[in-house]
Amino acid sequence: MANGIALTIGLNSVDPKHYGGWSGDLNACEADAADVADIAKSKGFKTQTLLTQDATRNSVIQAFGQAAEGLSSGDIFLLYYSGHGGQVPDMNNDEDDFQDETWCLHDGELIDDEIFGLLGRFAKGVRIFSMSDSCHSGTVTKAAYYQGTVAARSASVGVDQPRFKFMPPDVALRTYRQNKNFYDELLKNPKLTNAMDEVKASVLLISGCQDNQFSLDGTFNSLFTANLLAVWNNGYFKKNYNNFHRAIVKRMPPEQTPNYFWVGGYDRKFERQTPFTI
Repeated sequence: MANGIALTIGLNSVDPKHYGGWSGDLNACEADAADVADIAKSKGFKTQTLLTQDATRNSVIQAFGQAAEGLSSGDIFLLYYSGHGGQVPDMNNDEDDFQDETWCLHDGELIDDEIFGLLGRFAKGVRIFSMSDSCHSGTVTKAAYYQGTVAARSASVGVDQPRFKFMPPDVALRTYRQNKNFYDELLKNPKLTNAMDEVKASVLLISGCQDNQFSLDGTFNSLFTANLLAVWNNGYFKKNYNNFHRAIVKRMPPEQTPNYFWVGGYDRKFERQTPFTI
């Protein structure tokens, strides 16, 4: 019988001491992580939830390691993150835009190359379903465009000023320069250069938006997670992962289109299962 481990992470703020005075306050991320954890528990996953101050680099890395040690071929790891997306300079030339994307954890950013390195610890044949309700901002011009477009849409229907889940470029620069030695050691680590190619497990990712878009926070849930929960419909959704993604996309505005892609070994049998199946 297969085993399932779930890790859900939600941050409503970060430590301004690390992020150059920026706390990155959000509203719904802790609720997002708790709601996805409830789904995991209902499906029989052994579940760990890390919220805001507890969602540190060490605690997340340790949780990845424990899950990798506890799962073997045929098992499943459910990974969920809700919080800010950030960026740091790409120093191993594996990014077309010369920037590595990050998760903004409470005491520091977790770089995408590190995440792939952690996923590389899982055995071949392990299924990994990852959801990331965050965004990786582009230029200031793009930020202004999306801010204006979505704000106009929101105002037209009486919604308060939207809050985006991205680290502003000036904060990203300040955070990097303030912690340059720490991040440069990670960014120049040769073991992480081809981390994505070293992933042996089958990793299916549904993210909150495309790389050139922003994810929206919300009142009760973030926009992507709210629609994910609506499609899931307390377990009444019985189709496969591809259908799950398409149904979420249909509910989203054109400014935020959830992405769907594989890392590691493609697993058709996994893809055909109902989401959250152990």
